[in-house]
Amino acid sequence: MTKIAVAGKGGVGKTTLAALLAHIYAQQSRPVIAVDADPAACLGYALGLPQELLDRLEPISEMEALIYERTGAKPGTYGGFFKLNPRVDDLPDRFSVEYRGIRLMQLGVIEAGGSGCLCPENALLKALVTHLILYRDEVLILDMEAGLEHLGRATASAVDGFLVVVEPGRRSLETARQIARLAADIGVRRVFVVGNKVRGEEDRAFITRWAGDLPVLGFLSHSPEAIAADMEGKAIYEAAPRLVEEAKAIVEALERQA
Repeated sequence: MTKIAVAGKGGVGKTTLAALLAHIYAQQSRPVIAVDADPAACLGYALGLPQELLDRLEPISEMEALIYERTGAKPGTYGGFFKLNPRVDDLPDRFSVEYRGIRLMQLGVIEAGGSGCLCPENALLKALVTHLILYRDEVLILDMEAGLEHLGRATASAVDGFLVVVEPGRRSLETARQIARLAADIGVRRVFVVGNKVRGEEDRAFITRWAGDLPVLGFLSHSPEAIAADMEGKAIYEAAPRLVEEAKAIVEALERQA
């Protein structure tokens, strides 16, 4: 399992899981590339990157000169002519920062045009995600929003695991089901649920029951240490050892699905 997408309703803790997974794989001496595809763009903080490295990151979708160079069209152009398969193989090394064996990129937001919009920004981002999934050897951790705009049919089936993070609550579980349906529509074959902010056996039973036929890989406990780490700008991997052990169990469960 080397290409993992993490999604879920806002605030459920998908960035926490993505950061934990990235550090766990890096601790195994495996090269890791973490991609922040969430509009909130908080993965760098959860990974514990120093501010000077974070300041060097720029979302790909905001690089107007690069988008024009690679697609032949200006960002924000709709309905015109531009390259649908621009060159992207050099972007991961040029527009990323590295910290403790983890390379981090930010994709950025498509500001207009809706889901799957035909615009040069989206063409570049989809080509980049395709390249990362199909042609790079690193472990890939995609921290995604609830929507799947950055994934296309050409790459979705190549994702080894699609992890939908949920918390004990019906709105969270319903969002998970919607994400699972969207994922199935574009060919994602392996969709799993991870419960977060779990307080005890009652929460575990609730999530498992509402997940239905979606397999539950594991659970992350409600963690005051994780909240404190977020407030203090510390890496979740260093601040919450219990979550680290729980995330390692999730990795092991995921590997058994291979």
